[in-house]
Amino acid sequence: MEYLSTRGSAPALDFEGVTLAGLASDGGLYLPREWPRFSPEEIRAMRGLSYADIAARVMQPFVEGSLTAGELSAICHEVYGEFGHAAVTPLVQLDERHWLLELFHGPTLAFKDVALQLLGRLFETFLDRRGERLTIVGATSGDTGSAAIRAVAGLERVEIFMLHPKGRVSEVQRRQMTTVRAPNVHNLAIEGSFDDAQAHVKRMFGDPAINGPLALGAVNSINWARLMAQVVYYFASALQLGAPDRPVAYSVPTGNFGDVFAGYVAAKMGLPVERLIVATNVNDILHRALTSGDYSAGDVTATHTPSMDIQVSSNFERLLFDCGGRDGAAMAEQMRGFETARAMQLTNAQREGAAALFTSCRADQDDTARALQWAWRQAGQVIDPHTGVGLHASLACAAKGAVEPGTPLVTLATAHPAKFREAVERAIGVRPNLPGRVGDLFAREESFTELPGDYEASRDFVLEHALARTDADPAEA
Repeated sequence: MEYLSTRGSAPALDFEGVTLAGLASDGGLYLPREWPRFSPEEIRAMRGLSYADIAARVMQPFVEGSLTAGELSAICHEVYGEFGHAAVTPLVQLDERHWLLELFHGPTLAFKDVALQLLGRLFETFLDRRGERLTIVGATSGDTGSAAIRAVAGLERVEIFMLHPKGRVSEVQRRQMTTVRAPNVHNLAIEGSFDDAQAHVKRMFGDPAINGPLALGAVNSINWARLMAQVVYYFASALQLGAPDRPVAYSVPTGNFGDVFAGYVAAKMGLPVERLIVATNVNDILHRALTSGDYSAGDVTATHTPSMDIQVSSNFERLLFDCGGRDGAAMAEQMRGFETARAMQLTNAQREGAAALFTSCRADQDDTARALQWAWRQAGQVIDPHTGVGLHASLACAAKGAVEPGTPLVTLATAHPAKFREAVERAIGVRPNLPGRVGDLFAREESFTELPGDYEASRDFVLEHALARTDADPAEA
């Protein structure tokens, strides 16, 4: 399988190459040259398989030439055998039509684990094969950081630097990052928003002062391998609900567009996805883009759903590229304009291509609280606020007929409610407890470095500490 950059001028790479590179050298994001497609018969043949076996079948076309079927299967069984539920991503029924897809049974209680535990094993496999080191730089609005750190902590050939916006993640989210004590883990709390942290990371990939002395890699959803792993739970859930003989609709709480883009990929691969509902909080750049074509970034508003407090959705570029005719030069020009003006209008082709599968819905804090109350009253389910945004969108779209009657509506439950205990308790009067597998999180000592919000401070910290570790380990240099 060969991968192309959305901006057209970076060299094409194989799966191993895009996994280690993360962001393309021209600033674009990698996508497969063409979408693999399963027939209805091939999808039916996945019924009754374990999650690990479905994962191996769904991902195999994407890794051709880099991993054998046996290698991929072994990695999948190793990774998904460590989750806290035998089904890995179980479905929970709310009423005759609405379902939750629980994605929080991994080690850090968020959907990011499903992909990042796999990505950690891929890094280890490919770096050992090459005899190389990798410096991972990432930005997190809450959950990516802890999942990525957990996936690579202690790996000999990986150094990870995770930037989070100071004071803008929940205490559980912060502690899940800052209490991991491993010599290759560095937590950086920067002044500003997630968008600022993400901009620093993307800038490092294009900065020869750091991406030259160091080999940089990405764990954010700009990394194709992470998105690929997220495609699997769309297949696994749809199979349980009757696919390929019955269509399914999904409501996805999203800020960076990665999780819902994975649903788009599943549809491209032949899964009968009737509708993808993009559920946003008041930081609604995606909702505005999909309803009016206005992709313009405003100021980030802090909410009870911090993982969605984003005004620049990196993965949206992948959709615009694919819907807009896969013209890399035009995409590069369009994104250069956005990066300068922080605003752009979608083309007619992009709007029409997106509208074929996507709709969107915006939830404010009151909408979110009412969705948490509905889940608790109607089904006895305690959900986190991000899932509440998705459930509000699902209920609203069902009420206005945006999805065909009789089509199951699945809301992605992206985080365990105990990660946002205060917000949940305010909404429903119940304070959720952390699962026992998390252990003594609040008794552990934290370790992180506070930095100002300027790019140079982040870059220089990463460069200094990564080079110091490399110099101290001549066998790995």
